[in-house]
Amino acid sequence: MAKIVQTTARAVVSYGVNPLARFLLRIGVSPNAVTVAGTVGVLIGSYFGSQGHLFWGTVIVTAFALTDVLDGTMARMRGGSGKFGALLDSSMDRIADGAVFGAVVYYLATEGNPYGGVVATLISLVFGQVVSYVKARAESLGLNADVGIAERLERLLIVGVGGLLGAAGQDWGMPAAMWVLAALAVITAFQRLIHAAKTEPKVPTE
Repeated sequence: MAKIVQTTARAVVSYGVNPLARFLLRIGVSPNAVTVAGTVGVLIGSYFGSQGHLFWGTVIVTAFALTDVLDGTMARMRGGSGKFGALLDSSMDRIADGAVFGAVVYYLATEGNPYGGVVATLISLVFGQVVSYVKARAESLGLNADVGIAERLERLLIVGVGGLLGAAGQDWGMPAAMWVLAALAVITAFQRLIHAAKTEPKVPTE
């Protein structure tokens, strides 16, 4: 299901950003520059969210998170991003994720940690990083861990829903979103570990 949602969402967004990608390449903007700019935008949006401006924080983070599709589209149009581009993209994603969840922790802490939202957010942050690490590490070992019900896109969407609910005055919205995300992140991490174990080549016995 996650793959279907992610593939469909990326296809729709890519269709919309193709003209922008061509324009940026034409004026000399590189995919790496877009990657960095997108991360800076997410940091700004995260700051707004941490200060209680949940609506604008969600809007800004969502808008700049879409550069994850834009830079990839630009790289494909240019013939590939190269190894450094892939490394930069993954590194900026980790920074952006840390900023988003750090902002949520700060916001919930200042609100008195309703419904244990801080704990849920910390679980989401830790296991979100584990989810990404397991996939990367598995690939480096020749295994496959490209599965999961809550990948990065789904995690950001859930945080966004929580932010909009909070902005609408529903105090339970953000904590509830974090608890849902915490559960999904834990499940996804173990999904990837189990799948990777199944893809390990069998060692022939004598």
